[in-house]
Amino acid sequence: MSIDAIIMGIAFICIHLFANDLLPSGRIQRLKWFSFSGGLAVSYVFVYVLPTLHKEQITVKKYSDYLTMESELYFVGLIGLLIFYGIQKVVRKAQKEGENKKARTLFWMQILFFGLYNALVSYTVISHEVLGIQAVFYGLAVGMHFTAVAHDLWREYEDIYNRVGRYVLAAGILMGWIFGVNVSLPPVTETIIFAFISGAMILNVLKYELPPDEEAHFPTFAIGVISYTSITMSLKFFFQW
Repeated sequence: MSIDAIIMGIAFICIHLFANDLLPSGRIQRLKWFSFSGGLAVSYVFVYVLPTLHKEQITVKKYSDYLTMESELYFVGLIGLLIFYGIQKVVRKAQKEGENKKARTLFWMQILFFGLYNALVSYTVISHEVLGIQAVFYGLAVGMHFTAVAHDLWREYEDIYNRVGRYVLAAGILMGWIFGVNVSLPPVTETIIFAFISGAMILNVLKYELPPDEEAHFPTFAIGVISYTSITMSLKFFFQW
């Protein structure tokens, strides 16, 4: 395991443990932070996740004679999006209907699924051996994504999240990390995992990280999109990522 993966793993764990303590306390500063973070996340989806998914779709056909279409991995990504959307929809519906006991039970299920999500993301980082400057930009985008997810869960049930939830999410990172170091899965399986979490990540970014109109600071959002995209595309051009 490279030093880059170790640093990213520790950073991701710390984010879940201390995310809400690191966010700015002022409302305007917090809105700008989330707008900038949302800009980075959207840029990350379009300049890294989708192109990588396309490349993996081409690669995976080399390992199986049964994959004859050009969209199998996109279907897996769609399943990931559907599952995570369904879980979050059920939890929010129970909250709106005032079924507090049911909502809290469902929130535990949501925490467990996000723990699994974190484990799969962590495993993907290790298995893809992201190194050097690429690791910095990958880690920056994913780290801000984790911060937004942690804050969203914290806002729903602060007591559960602070008491247990954040440790479950951090444990997910650790489990994926350990699994990635000790287990080598077939390339097709690794690609399917990447496709599944890509769908879930696209949902979380576009539905939950983009700030609502009344809370968005568009100039800061635009700066996040343009700066991350420009730098990443330049590095792709020079270093052939």
